[in-house]
Amino acid sequence: MRAGRTNGLWLLVYKCTNPHMVTTPRSQSAMPPFETARERGSRLYERLRNDILCGRLRPGEALSESRLAEQHGISRTPVREVIQRLVKENLLAIVPQVGTFIAPIKLSAVTSSQFIREALECRAVRFATERATRPQVEALRQQISRQEQAIAKGDHVAFFLLDEQMHSLILDIAGHAHAWDLIASVKAQLDRVRYLSLEDNRWLKMIYRQHRGIVAAIRNHDSPGAEQAMQEHLRTVFDAVERIAQQHAEFFEREPATVTKDIA
Repeated sequence: MRAGRTNGLWLLVYKCTNPHMVTTPRSQSAMPPFETARERGSRLYERLRNDILCGRLRPGEALSESRLAEQHGISRTPVREVIQRLVKENLLAIVPQVGTFIAPIKLSAVTSSQFIREALECRAVRFATERATRPQVEALRQQISRQEQAIAKGDHVAFFLLDEQMHSLILDIAGHAHAWDLIASVKAQLDRVRYLSLEDNRWLKMIYRQHRGIVAAIRNHDSPGAEQAMQEHLRTVFDAVERIAQQHAEFFEREPATVTKDIA
């Protein structure tokens, strides 16, 4: 694993679990006083984006431009720029004369990013199965052990981090570490679904069992089994959408095309 990526993921966990990330008043802000307005704007962008991805800010919640400016010690112009940037990423929505809101999850983007993951990771896991050394298999086994510990603590955010690390490690073992950078660049909407689904402890344990199956197939050098296990694992996102929508249909933006599980 590359250190920079791991540090970034730990930073995401911090942002998802820190209750002061968006609502902290200016007088208690964790932002260093020497930061420029541009730096504070960049930091605000990262905080808002990660709070949206990890579900701390739910679809439909309102944001106040003036309040964000006051809380983070910057003028409304950089705040407006941050908002526009997140609008372009389909993470915020502006309703004229009404306000700014956390955008619903875009199902077409979920489907597209899942398609990319399946195309790349199912092939990569075959390569990983053929190439995996004993130390690499042990590294995967340790990942599974840490995932079990996260479940025991009821820490779904830490589990998400470990999930990311495991998939990245499999690509690394396959000899295509940089493919993870491509996957990471397109899966924001998919990650929103994943975070929400992992709030259910039963779902968390099911994903963990799937991870164990993938690692077992790699350990046994079972390429067809590993590919099948990976495909089934990656397609659970469609079931997750259905489950979440039963309770919170408003979380999703449904396009005319029907989301389908058969994308092979």
